[in-house]
Amino acid sequence: MNNKILIVDDEKGIVTMLKNYFESQNYQVYCAYDGVGALEKISCQPSLILLDINMPEMDGLTVCQRIREHISCPIIFLTARIETADKIKGFNVGADDYIVKPFDLEELGARVQAHLRRENRKQEQTVLRFFGDVSIDYSKREVRIGQEFISFSKKEFDIIELLSINAGQVFDRERIYDVVWGLEGDGNSDTIMEHI
Repeated sequence: MNNKILIVDDEKGIVTMLKNYFESQNYQVYCAYDGVGALEKISCQPSLILLDINMPEMDGLTVCQRIREHISCPIIFLTARIETADKIKGFNVGADDYIVKPFDLEELGARVQAHLRRENRKQEQTVLRFFGDVSIDYSKREVRIGQEFISFSKKEFDIIELLSINAGQVFDRERIYDVVWGLEGDGNSDTIMEHI
């Protein structure tokens, strides 16, 4: 089955360009032109979301924050905002990657593939671990304390996964950043402190 991508941007030209590109790469593409439309399209259960930040009525940060409570697929911000503070805000509300406009279409395609490969690898894991009252289900990407479900953003869970699988080992923040963000990371290890 083809991966499904939801593209959300108020610039119709960008949406058309991305739709044509990803359909030519055999993705099933859904489109929305504002935040409200994005929330309506979430029912398509996308494999990945490309999300603009600057949109009328409901911006991408708000959309990301609202859907992250219910969906764990990768979310990549596509935006003209270049300030570090904007990137940190994006990661804090649950984004997995941040690409500044104008962007290279081939690089975007490679980043999308990398995120989807990582998701596929994680779905193959069926490991459940217990640490006292804490249980971590790696296949469902869930953490519970007793019977209570604890909500984490995608990157926060990635950090928990890395540290719990390697219990007893010490990682400095540069190593955590390299493992969790990999080639997609264009920030620095200070981002780790924000997530932790």
